[in-house]
Amino acid sequence: MVEEELYDEIPSLDLADFTSGDPELKANFVQNLGRAFNQIGFVAIRNHGLTSELTKKLYDSAKGFFSSPDALKQKYEHPELSGQRGYIGKGKETAKGFKVADLKEFYHIGQPEPEGEMPANVLPEEFPAFSQSTVTAYRTLESAGKQLLRAIALYLELPENYFDDKVKNGDSILRALHYFPLDPDTTPDGAVRAAPHGDINLITLLMGASADGLEVLRRDGKWIGITALPDQVVVNVGDMLDRLTNHKLKSTIHQVVNPPREKMNQSRYSIPFFMHPRSDMDLTSLESCIDTQNPKIYVDMTAGEFLNERLIELGLKK
Repeated sequence: MVEEELYDEIPSLDLADFTSGDPELKANFVQNLGRAFNQIGFVAIRNHGLTSELTKKLYDSAKGFFSSPDALKQKYEHPELSGQRGYIGKGKETAKGFKVADLKEFYHIGQPEPEGEMPANVLPEEFPAFSQSTVTAYRTLESAGKQLLRAIALYLELPENYFDDKVKNGDSILRALHYFPLDPDTTPDGAVRAAPHGDINLITLLMGASADGLEVLRRDGKWIGITALPDQVVVNVGDMLDRLTNHKLKSTIHQVVNPPREKMNQSRYSIPFFMHPRSDMDLTSLESCIDTQNPKIYVDMTAGEFLNERLIELGLKK
């Protein structure tokens, strides 16, 4: 049995070690990433390809969009797309198992070159900088995500390119999030910015690390705050990777708590990239992750079937 560790903070790794061409640095990165994903499900990554200039441009342009009038934002709301593209207004998403909607609004950017039945992006024409920087960030984070999935494949003793064709033109989503200012006297009882949840996808890359309020549930039941340096992205395991590995790599429950009362009147912005495979990827648990100590716990399904089930649970799809 692997000795189980309880982390007080999430491990920090350098993606350049994996891509350096140095076999020892690469092998160490694979083991350190795998151990962190097996124990706590979260890491902080440097050298992911996003520049501080792009990050600033993206956050500035997101603030510009979200501070525009509701009538303008609602032009880009497409309920028929089940929240997969464009603007999703306040009170539309409720975490699985919760009755009160999260206190947020957000904008979804998908695959810049959609294939098959994938919907095209809905980009706000009044905000060209927002459109441009979100698509650039999408491509950059998708590229970093592909490298991380190669490291995960090696940790699982699969061919390094195991995930390559499964995420090529995948259903990944860049989400620009605005947690709007709250009035402590009128905020609904039990409502939080993001209730405890696991992510649906393979892995999530969270840029910008304006991470006040983000907390991860440790296995002993203690919530620990996520802190990352400005040049890092926070990466976590999603439910699809958890299913594929029969819970060897752990999709850890996390939340965004409300700020202290004196800071409730401030906005918070966050931009996660949810790395999804193509909808036809088979999420049947790998045989190598099933044994007598770890019997199979998940029913077989495709990524598309699982996503559909979760969108209904979140209230984004009827």
